Parts: sequence; C-alpha cells; structure tokens
Amino acid sequence: MDQVLNLVSRLLLAPVFIMAGISKLGVGYAGTQAYMASVGIPGTLLPLVIFLELGGGLALIAGFFTRWVALVLAVFSLLAAMLFHANFTDQIQSIMFMKNLAIAGGLLLLAAYGGGNLSIDAKRKSIRIKR
Repeated sequence: MDQVLNLVSRLLLAPVFIMAGISKLGVGYAGTQAYMASVGIPGTLLPLVIFLELGGGLALIAGFFTRWVALVLAVFSLLAAMLFHANFTDQIQSIMFMKNLAIAGGLLLLAAYGGGNLSIDAKRKSIRIKR
C-alpha cells in the first residue's frame, strides 16, 4: 500500500510543475518574463525555470533521482511562494502561498522517503545490487 501511495503522490504533484512549465512556453513566455522582472528576478532565468518545472515534473512521475528532484522542487516552491505570493492582503495570493507551502511539504516527504519500489530509482538500485 505504501508503494502505491508513493506513486500516487508523485503522480499528483508532478502535473503542477509540468503544466506550469508548458504554460510558460510560447504565448506565456513574455508575460512570465515581465512578471519575474516585476519582483526583481531576471527574465533571463526563465529557460532554467521552464527546464526545472518540466524536467522536475517528469522526473517525479518516473521516480528518477526522486529525493534530489523533490528537494530542489520544494526549495523552488518555497522561493516562489515568498517572491510571488507573499501579498497577504490579497486573498488569492494568500491561498497561492499556502498552496506552495503544501506542495513543498509533500515534496519534502518524497525527499525523505524517496521514490519507492515503483520508480526508476528502485530499478537502478536493484541493478546495482545484482552486480
């Protein structure tokens, strides 16, 4: 049961990042750069953000370097909360802040416990043990 729940948690967390990365491509690119610049983040970092969101989301689904990816995405989520959603006078921003905290919490559990048996990490580990 634990292994299935681990997989389900990865499958539920990953789309947030994948869809965010996809939305920044194409039409949303310039708007996202402007939004980043409005809080003092250089828009030139956007390709790195897109890579992190798409690559990290896909890695979570696969359970590939789960602990590291989850830790990086947790830090990313906390930074995004603090930089983009810390206007607590705006109810929507407060909700977005709390959403990012909750996502970071789930990711930190994955960082602590890894991808489980239903992951590429487990397959890689079993191959190393057989050698």
